[in-house]
Amino acid sequence: MSDTPKHGPTRAAFIFVFITVLLDMLALGIIIPVLPELVIHFEGGDSASAAMYYGLFGAVWAGMQFLFSPFIGALSDRFGRRPVILLSTLGLALDYFIMATAPTLGWLFVGRALSGITSASYATAYAYIADVTPRDKRAGYYGMLGVAFGVGFVLGPATGGILGSIDLRLPFWVAGALSLVGTLYGYFILPESLPRERRAPLDLKNANPLGALSFLRGHGALLGLAAVAFLYRLAHDAMPALFVLYGDYRYGWTTKTVGLVLAGVGVVSMIVQGGLVGRISKRFGEHRALMAGLTFGMVGFVVYGLAPTGTIFLLGIPAGALFGLTYPNLQSIMTSRVGDDEQGRLQGALSSLSGVGGVIAPILFTQTFALAIGPWSGLHLPGLPFLLSALFLLVALGIVRRERV
Repeated sequence: MSDTPKHGPTRAAFIFVFITVLLDMLALGIIIPVLPELVIHFEGGDSASAAMYYGLFGAVWAGMQFLFSPFIGALSDRFGRRPVILLSTLGLALDYFIMATAPTLGWLFVGRALSGITSASYATAYAYIADVTPRDKRAGYYGMLGVAFGVGFVLGPATGGILGSIDLRLPFWVAGALSLVGTLYGYFILPESLPRERRAPLDLKNANPLGALSFLRGHGALLGLAAVAFLYRLAHDAMPALFVLYGDYRYGWTTKTVGLVLAGVGVVSMIVQGGLVGRISKRFGEHRALMAGLTFGMVGFVVYGLAPTGTIFLLGIPAGALFGLTYPNLQSIMTSRVGDDEQGRLQGALSSLSGVGGVIAPILFTQTFALAIGPWSGLHLPGLPFLLSALFLLVALGIVRRERV
């Protein structure tokens, strides 16, 4: 299966990419409720020690993305998207099986590091869509890909919680099985999106984070847009880093309430990603849609940060969901700035930046929250981290206006 249509994704090809990302996100979502519990188990019930190790796991996962994403992106430009996606999904399956059988915390650590290295299926999926989708339809398809992320994070944690109540290791076996299903499905269904004549030689000197930065600098406005992508990731990660802590501290939300609110956020986000992104970008253009996404994101984070009650916090969710206009349109604009043989390197560079953001954001926002409710409590701004996210998006909006994309 080596040839694909030159214009527009075959339905089977896009459906595969969608299902691959969906299976990966379901697998990731399934282990979210139980991974901390497994770490606590290895630490003999010591929650404080477990929290330290769990944070280290997250930093290592993001660090592996930072280090290896440019190399994996370059591999997809050289050998095609199909083998990279298949190896990534297979690697994730191995990661989950290692965690399912891990006899010690060290082996659990190995599994998370491997997951960080092989999580390129997301970035390579973006490159795949750029290969086979007409320029004017990319934002819509990237938005549809966002639906897979939403479904995974709505259904995954609920499924993982149910499975974990049966056996703490069972969710990891199921996650591994889902990744294996994705690998087998791709092996038999997925066509290659990058013909041999459009592939690039493998340049090891540039297949690293420094090379990725050089690649971005060498493509005109791409560096500025990459800065927007980085600021987007920082701002976006305020919610997963703080949502539970903030809801409990400020509004007294129970675990059940937190779960219901998160599910609501996921559903509204899926509506925006799957139903509105393509229509809005087509009607108003990707530049305006990108600016609208950043603006709605700012409004949402300001509401989150200043809301005195949980009810008012909920009013910010629609604006926060429209923040979802940002990344699909940003991706579409950036993929149009590079050649067919550079899409993998672009996605590798963006994943590397995302890895840096993934390391910085949890530390930045949790420490800011600690300051806001501790030494700076006199300011009466426990939502300061969300206001900081709004500031990041304001800077990103300024860059977009300056770049005139």
